[in-house]
Amino acid sequence: MSSRAPLCLIACANARDLVKGIGRRLGVEPIPGEDVWFPAGEGKFVIGTNIRGGDVYILQRALAPGSERSISEGFLMALHAADAARLADAQRITLVLPYLPGTRQDKRKASVREGVSTGLFARMIEASGVSMVITAEPHSEEMVAAYDPRLCVMESVSISRAFATFLDEKGLVGDVVASPDVGGLENAREYAQILKRDLAALSKERDYSRTSTVLKTTVLGDVRGKDILLVDDIVDTGGSVVSAVHALWERGAGNVVVAAAHAIMSDPSWERMAGLEAEARDRGLRFAMAGTCSVQHENPPPWFHTFSLEPLLADVISRINTRGSVRAVEGG
Repeated sequence: MSSRAPLCLIACANARDLVKGIGRRLGVEPIPGEDVWFPAGEGKFVIGTNIRGGDVYILQRALAPGSERSISEGFLMALHAADAARLADAQRITLVLPYLPGTRQDKRKASVREGVSTGLFARMIEASGVSMVITAEPHSEEMVAAYDPRLCVMESVSISRAFATFLDEKGLVGDVVASPDVGGLENAREYAQILKRDLAALSKERDYSRTSTVLKTTVLGDVRGKDILLVDDIVDTGGSVVSAVHALWERGAGNVVVAAAHAIMSDPSWERMAGLEAEARDRGLRFAMAGTCSVQHENPPPWFHTFSLEPLLADVISRINTRGSVRAVEGG
């Protein structure tokens, strides 16, 4: 099929490595661009060459561990880049955010006097002139409804088949696939079906008056003597993982691998995961973790494995540019 318009790849600073890899796969040289931050904290994005009439794809990691910029600033810079592309007369603008901020804030959980970030961020993206948002494994599929399709379409890309293949090739798949909570059961079921493994689930009780606090985890299913692949979409502070792994070991489970689409790893998660790895060795077991490059961690420990999204995102971008099927890329 013919392309919509000349394909243009632009990266904000946090995604330059990502756009280079995607560009190599597509045979496209990335368009030069620059994040500009002023001393007062204001920012703008400058595009270095003509993109008039182009089908523009802006890539950004809003969350970049080690960066002096916050996730909110990273997201705002993506909007600056989109606005710059709109003012430069791009024909069409797609924002590629492998991890989309605000996906966990899609409802009011504790009070009617709180905002809903999913809707707010969707309105901001629409206002910047973006026609489509591409993201990988959002926390809630319902967030698609936050976007007005007359203005902007959200394309949610499933990584399960590609990620499962990676885990299998790395020898990180056990006997049973489990979800850390009932809400993630369908996601775990998909991995279990792909990998042809049994399925288990964990039910966790949270204290929503305190952030990232799990009170109790209950195992649902037969895990005794079994190695476990614990699949989650997001690992942030790691409290849920610690509770889940301990519950599995208490029920007689063996080796545990945690696989997360988005390994955010906020403090004190690295310390917690290192503690699980040490505890596993003391038990004569193995603990490992895998995450995608939606959040890139420099020099991770040997027990952490990184899955690159570059091939998948390159195929998705190519398909959209030529009006092809994204589902075909995912294996569906």
